[in-house]
Amino acid sequence: MNQFRGTGRRKTSVARVRLIPGEKGIVINGKDMKDYFGGRELLSKIVEQPLILTETLDKYQVIVNVFGGGNSGQAGAIRHGVSRALLEADETLKPALREAGFLTRDSRMVERKKFGRRKARRSPQFSKR
Repeated sequence: MNQFRGTGRRKTSVARVRLIPGEKGIVINGKDMKDYFGGRELLSKIVEQPLILTETLDKYQVIVNVFGGGNSGQAGAIRHGVSRALLEADETLKPALREAGFLTRDSRMVERKKFGRRKARRSPQFSKR
């Protein structure tokens, strides 16, 4: 059975994606996508974006194992992984996926807290006296 695999990352989330030709649906960590995201429609749309763009929503079943981070980061990681798996399935989709920015790893992460500061950049309040 041929499957197409892709790994996506966003913030601290990592998603391992498998595309299975001929079936339908999106399963995330053993749950249906609507159940996994708890009805947050925006996150479902983010996950489906590469499939809708390439018109392959009904051609593949998407099975995802995702961990780390929160819901938004996980949705972005899944989108990145699905895009990479689609690229493995069909190389001619690369210009469309590249143009939409789905193949680019979003490298923005939380800045670490520094010593002598309250947060990453917030300094203690200054008092003259």
